Amino acid sequence: MGAVLGTAQFAFGVFIIPLETEFGWTRTQVNVALSFGVLTGVFAPVAGRYMDRFGARWVMAIGLAIIAVGFFLRAGMTELWHFYVFSAVIFAGTAGVTNLPAGRLVTVWFSKTRGRMMGFVTAGNNFGAMVSVPLVTALIAASGWQVGFASIGVLMVLLMVATILIVRDRPGDVEKELGKRWTPSGTTLESARAKLDGLTTRQALRLHAFWLIMIGMALQQFARTAVATQLVPHLEQDGFSTRNAAIAVSTVAFFAMSSKIIFGRLSERITALYSYVIIIAIQIIGLLILVFSGTQPVAWFGLMVFGLGMGGVGALGPLATAETFGLRNLGSIMGLMSFAVIVPTVVGPVMAGQVFDRTGMYDAAFLTTAALLTVSMVCFFFAGYLKPSRQEPANANY
Repeated sequence: MGAVLGTAQFAFGVFIIPLETEFGWTRTQVNVALSFGVLTGVFAPVAGRYMDRFGARWVMAIGLAIIAVGFFLRAGMTELWHFYVFSAVIFAGTAGVTNLPAGRLVTVWFSKTRGRMMGFVTAGNNFGAMVSVPLVTALIAASGWQVGFASIGVLMVLLMVATILIVRDRPGDVEKELGKRWTPSGTTLESARAKLDGLTTRQALRLHAFWLIMIGMALQQFARTAVATQLVPHLEQDGFSTRNAAIAVSTVAFFAMSSKIIFGRLSERITALYSYVIIIAIQIIGLLILVFSGTQPVAWFGLMVFGLGMGGVGALGPLATAETFGLRNLGSIMGLMSFAVIVPTVVGPVMAGQVFDRTGMYDAAFLTTAALLTVSMVCFFFAGYLKPSRQEPANANY
């Protein structure tokens, strides 16, 4: 998760200016590549269904292989359409590598500490951002954007091999580890099999909570697609040096990483859905501070607050879905929810690029995102109120 999201999303902004300089592309043209993230949503139901049937290992490995190919091809691109096609390849592979396997693996292995362990696991994407932005910036400065893309491809190949060797999530795999000193507390074969229970996809679709969670997850993604990917050029416009802008994005990643651990733990007490309400409120506050900051110190504070709110999303998404619908068809249900993310994936980067090209600033795009986040917060509140109780049987008639 750290490697994929850190490089494909957070480090995207580091490549914007080098690509504009190399090819003469506009900000909007470069940002359109992010819109191909729509393919993550398109392929998520397929990846989720195969994960439910065959487990996470091979879905993750195939996804990482596809992403590696996309980055290697990017290193040799010469035309704008090349950039778009290779970006599409990367985002298609992303579907089976991030939240889908995280939700399954953590729920299978950590029965007593699911919330906090999901926080630790998904903190990987923010740790990846914290490391990848300055690292990729240094690579580009030393050797050019081509080496930056190729190096990321090599990293994906190494992770693919590690995934094949390490990842296990079937009940039989749990049984083999029982009684060993590294087995998580409370792990039993019965608990692993019980975790694979839950609602069918059809039952989930009949719940109001499903649609509210889906809308809420989609709208909060504008913070990622219209804000996080544009932070480097936005901060440089506000007077930050390229080096300080990269450090600022790493600071956002650090607070986002902390957020996952804090709110993952909190979700064990107040549920993931109500934790979602809190983190989105924090995102909105941070975004408003960033927009209306008159000085760099205030902007730094806004970035910290925004990161503290944005980070928890990665942990709470799989947790909210698992606690509401169970693990039986978690991959398929999360995959269907990912369809809604197509909207912010397509609209967010283009909106930000258009606003910048027309006004020379990102403020209007960031304020629009704050308004959408407000609607998202309301959706999660009512989803928490309307979701079925944990005691209801998986075969209930909905």
